[in-house]
Amino acid sequence: MLCAGMLWRRENGGAMTNPTAHYNVLFLCTGNSARSIMAEAILNHKGRGIFTAYSAGSHPSGAPRPEALDQIASAGISTEGLRSKSWDEFAAPSAPVMNFVFTVCDNAANEVCPYWPGQPMTAHWGIPDPAAVKGTPEEIARAFRDAFTILDRRISLFLALPLATLGQLALQRELKQIGRS
Repeated sequence: MLCAGMLWRRENGGAMTNPTAHYNVLFLCTGNSARSIMAEAILNHKGRGIFTAYSAGSHPSGAPRPEALDQIASAGISTEGLRSKSWDEFAAPSAPVMNFVFTVCDNAANEVCPYWPGQPMTAHWGIPDPAAVKGTPEEIARAFRDAFTILDRRISLFLALPLATLGQLALQRELKQIGRS
């Protein structure tokens, strides 16, 4: 797993809460061209005002996959500003402090990652790589649609969590369970 723990304070009989009520989330993948880009777009769309999502890769491809951008746009979500970027951007002192870091591909989960200031909660939400699918245009489109659907479902489950009332251990358990869904 990437990193452990998150800085929280205890309130309400031991519940863990983040005093800022705004959360930064980083989605990681190796190439930052498909899964992590789609997750960033979905969370920024669905979690607007409470969450700010980012994505990055350990070895960024340099550009989002057109199929990923098409899938995002077909869901009515803006693709503006989406770009492939290195996770080094988010390990820099000037980077926003992350509350959550989720890996969405197996390779990034097994890599040694940078230190994330603030010790964010982490979980592995790996899904098959749609960019690796070979076949007809319809089969490739289906792979991107399936990846998008899985990410959308997991992000919806994440957004439904009562973050203000879950203890740190319960939250970590829920985040891992979402990755298995």
